[in-house]
Amino acid sequence: MQLPELIALFTDFGEAGPYSGQMEAVLLSSGVQIPVIRLLSDAPMCNPRASAYLLAPLAQQLPGNTLFLAIVDPGVGGSRLPLLVKTDHHWFVGPDNGLFSQIVKRAPGASVQAIDLHPERLSATFHGRDLFAPAVAAVCRGGEVPLLPVETGKLVGRSWPDCLPEIIYIDHYGNAFSGIAADQVGDDALLSVAGIEIGYARTFSDVTRGEPFWYRNSIGLVEIAVNQGRADLLLGLAIGEPFQVSQLLSEPESV
Repeated sequence: MQLPELIALFTDFGEAGPYSGQMEAVLLSSGVQIPVIRLLSDAPMCNPRASAYLLAPLAQQLPGNTLFLAIVDPGVGGSRLPLLVKTDHHWFVGPDNGLFSQIVKRAPGASVQAIDLHPERLSATFHGRDLFAPAVAAVCRGGEVPLLPVETGKLVGRSWPDCLPEIIYIDHYGNAFSGIAADQVGDDALLSVAGIEIGYARTFSDVTRGEPFWYRNSIGLVEIAVNQGRADLLLGLAIGEPFQVSQLLSEPESV
């Protein structure tokens, strides 16, 4: 693979606060000259499981040779391993807490290694800035990053299902993303959410105002929405909320 050509930040830091900016400052001061984008700053907070099902489809949308600096790390400072994952198309740097579980499962040839970096400055609570960002900078410069082998079968989240019939993300509009790939569900499938059966529509204007429906969203997930309304409020949805699907078709695509 070539060196990375783009860095994408995927975090639960939120839009406010100094955290993403501090990581960007480390990258720039370390000589990184490629673009850095904030792909997502409001990943499910302290929830690497839900975030894993969001990261995998988002990764499919970005060009090859993107390096994802992914930090959803409630175990920061603990015993979880820092990882460098390489697939045929991308790099991923972040914690071994299940965040990369769906990436690795959908890329059978992925290389997974533990980052054995011991910086002089290492806050117990901000490894994104002090450990992961320096590792990313080294990869982007073509430098050596100390690495140790990892058995992929022992990674956190390896037993998690390919298909997760739960709400994994709620966007600015109150639309609820699920952990189900859109190509796994036929148009005639019904979703049972909060005791209500919801049918498929291609887009918002295909249903009446205030009507809930499910559709295939722009990153290839099944999403629950309300035309000109908020699905989270109408249906009482929150991240982690389970629902039922009348039928599933196929397996998720590879990344």
